[in-house]
Amino acid sequence: MSKIERFEDFDAWKLARRLTHAIYDVSAVGEFSRDFALRDQIRRASISIVSNIAEGFERDGDKEFLQFLSIAKGSLWRGTRSTLSSSRSSLYIRSAV
Repeated sequence: MSKIERFEDFDAWKLARRLTHAIYDVSAVGEFSRDFALRDQIRRASISIVSNIAEGFERDGDKEFLQFLSIAKGSLWRGTRSTLSSSRSSLYIRSAV
């Protein structure tokens, strides 16, 4: 088994980065782009995911890394997912990203 040397090689970070790009694309058009509070909230939550994975990876040990992964998971489920639900309720998007 090979050791991951950079956070950019971590699959979770790659997926989170793709999610962030998708969220920026979806929130940049139409009514969604003009709902500044909702748009900014979902963007901040998605950035938090990639940032926490990266920061945790660069920390001193597995225990800290796991803590940052837990924070990233919270940003995904409580931040991004709930905001996506609000976006769908507001008819800004038709399906989850």
